[in-house]
Amino acid sequence: MVWSGRWVAERLGVELVSPEQETGPDSAGARAPEPLHDLLGLALRRNPKRAHLLVSNVLGKHVPQRPSLVHGAGVALGREVRALLGDAEAARAVVLGYAETATGLGHSVADGLALAPCLHSTRRPVAGVATAGGFEESHSHATSHLLLPADPELLAGDGPLVLVDDEFSTGNTVLNTIRDLHARHPRARYVVVALVDMRTPADRAHLADFARETGARVDLVARASGTVRLPDGVLEKGQRLVAEEEARGARERHRGAGSAAPAAPAAPAARVDLGWPAGLPDGGRHGFTPGHRRTLEAALPGMAARVADALGDAPGRVLVLGFEELMYAPLRIATALQEAGVDVRYSTTTRSPVLAVDDPGYAIRTRLVFPAHDDPADGPGERYAYNVAGAGFDTVLVVVDSTADTAELHGPDGLLATLAPHAGRVLLAVVPSYVPPGVPSAPGADAVPGAGVCSATVPRPSVQENSVLPEPLRGPVFSSYAPDEVGWLLRDLSDVSLEAPTEEREEAIQAGGAHYAESLPVEYQPTEEYQELFRAALEESAGRIARAVGVVTETVLAERSPRPVLVSLARAGTPVGVLMRRWAQHRHGLDLPHYAVSIVRGRGIDANALRWLAAHHDPADVVFVDGWTGKGAITRELAAAVEEFHAAAGLESAPGGFDPEIAVLADPGSCVRTYGTREDFLIPSACLNSTVSGLISRTVLRADLVGPNDFHGGKFYRELAGSDVSNDFLDAVTARFADVTEDAVAEAKVLQGQDRAPTWEGWAAVTRISEEYGIHDVNLVKPGVGETTRVLLRRVPWKILARRGAGADLRHIRLLAEQRGVPVEEVDGLPYTCVGLIHPRYTRGATGADGTAVTAK
Repeated sequence: MVWSGRWVAERLGVELVSPEQETGPDSAGARAPEPLHDLLGLALRRNPKRAHLLVSNVLGKHVPQRPSLVHGAGVALGREVRALLGDAEAARAVVLGYAETATGLGHSVADGLALAPCLHSTRRPVAGVATAGGFEESHSHATSHLLLPADPELLAGDGPLVLVDDEFSTGNTVLNTIRDLHARHPRARYVVVALVDMRTPADRAHLADFARETGARVDLVARASGTVRLPDGVLEKGQRLVAEEEARGARERHRGAGSAAPAAPAAPAARVDLGWPAGLPDGGRHGFTPGHRRTLEAALPGMAARVADALGDAPGRVLVLGFEELMYAPLRIATALQEAGVDVRYSTTTRSPVLAVDDPGYAIRTRLVFPAHDDPADGPGERYAYNVAGAGFDTVLVVVDSTADTAELHGPDGLLATLAPHAGRVLLAVVPSYVPPGVPSAPGADAVPGAGVCSATVPRPSVQENSVLPEPLRGPVFSSYAPDEVGWLLRDLSDVSLEAPTEEREEAIQAGGAHYAESLPVEYQPTEEYQELFRAALEESAGRIARAVGVVTETVLAERSPRPVLVSLARAGTPVGVLMRRWAQHRHGLDLPHYAVSIVRGRGIDANALRWLAAHHDPADVVFVDGWTGKGAITRELAAAVEEFHAAAGLESAPGGFDPEIAVLADPGSCVRTYGTREDFLIPSACLNSTVSGLISRTVLRADLVGPNDFHGGKFYRELAGSDVSNDFLDAVTARFADVTEDAVAEAKVLQGQDRAPTWEGWAAVTRISEEYGIHDVNLVKPGVGETTRVLLRRVPWKILARRGAGADLRHIRLLAEQRGVPVEEVDGLPYTCVGLIHPRYTRGATGADGTAVTAK
């Protein structure tokens, strides 16, 4: 038989390497090694981090397989775990499977343990259910996981926690989960279970380091182990190959268009009443107990008989097709049909896009595409069924839960109609979507859709009835950052014309006719001289920035949360958030979630973004991140906005709300406790606008563009890609981490022992300067190198105050001021390196009190 990974292996040089024997302190080692080629094939997908995809032959996701083999693989692993733990500890264990691919596998492992309750993570919000945690799976197509047990105590015990995934590649997802849950409910033992363990030696070391760090024992049980050997350049070569194959497929479809007669409308799928037991959960989204398992086992023969009656006397070859996370219920129905003598295979639909190539040496030979049909939180999108077309099935039994039994499922391009040309007939069985007792199932319940990750004891913030917030935008679709670096909680306004000349904006803003967030300045296009200055500044300051990143990140990890959720204030804070995330990976092996949100002076932080965060993470873990402080206006704005949000959500006196304190790279205004430095120095990311911030604009808030259920807006300037230095900046600083680690860690420890209470000396200085220069609106005084740069790039400056003797940190300021005809006045006793002044009586062509022209050149 041809190996289903040969096509990829031959073209990319990818190898699956099996060890001679499975040994090691983190492996069960109870079984002779199983050939990886029997378990895995290879396919390709569009992914900026990993082009190849390991495709399991025994998971029942992408490859239709005999249900007894799929269920049996998980049961066998569960029995190994039971033998490892012993009966007494196995009886205290809880099994946690990962959505979407390992939900059925997790259930099957729990079946092998016999007495263990099962829970699986979910990407589907469920209104009214408080979460017990959440985490990110950065390499996945859909990254955010929620834990929504009906019983909050399910994960609070001290017995072994058994974490089940189909593939253990780097171990980051599992370690992220354990860190999150261990911080809440420490326990002595964890067991990681996977069909295949494909970690590198370095990844194995991370698991051992984690066990030493927590003092917990972590065991690993896998059916097979090995490594993936990748040649140099495989990612780029794989991306080109995907693009070529997609283009070839498009040409073939174009040539075939019109050559065949239009297909007749598909007949409606016949429904099969399963007789699902009342009150039995459809799966482990909210927990599945041994009692539930006994109820299901007792009901399975009757359900199989009902399906067999619908199949008739000559059922032929049957596929039971599950639906995304709903894997276990259709799997067990399929096993019962197989036991009744039906020739049956089992697989499920998925949200993961994979290239299809019709070759026996490729794991995904055909692909069916149809719209999502369960009102997903991330909005409309495509879903897929693999290896179904052309497989010769006489009947496809589609099994969905009632939440997914929608008009989209039955539409002319829906799943049922898409399947019809590829099977003799299509049947539909609907399992009632389980709602935990006490949770309102009707619309209008006072709960967040997908009620999120505050502790179960914290009241949930409410949102408008039936409102569903979108998922974060990610690169490369929105921003030039890699998708795992940051998720933007913004609305994409890239196609909207929002730019206005700087002079017109300034006049309208000061006249009170417009808010600065209602329009955008025309993006500054740096001269070659200025770009060279940026490159020189980056070379000079990368080490100093790296050290400040290390200090602030170490302080956050020590004082705020062992696994914080970084939330940067778009856009100046976003490069800092990315760097802090990279430091956590470099120093601690952490894969921290990072999002960017909008905050607007005078209008507060985006409340919908806070609602989304509360629905996906514990607010107590959220750490707001910004680049620097000036006079502290945004610091005060955030504190007031969070207080208002808590009051609206009823969280004023409850623990576990958002902490409004910002963590910044530089705090020259002495406005915060958590910072990397209080020096006012040049941070090169302040030198530019979007071209150093992922090509994202400043955020926009305008009533005709941002609705009540929208995030604040922003633009992605794709057309500026040729000038983009966003990743150059990040990489230059990251490259200095190793050089400064020891000093940064030591400095952070010293700071943690000091009184770092804000003195607000920056605010006092701004007040003094505004009085001295006759500017009675402190918002027109912009202190610090970063804020002064913004004045020169975005506003109409009057003059620049520079601390006498300031050197390299002001080279770009002097150049910009010269280009715009703005005087630079050197002064003594300035607490900042420089301060930018905007004249309070700006009109085009006007002059200031001293006769200085208030114009922009």
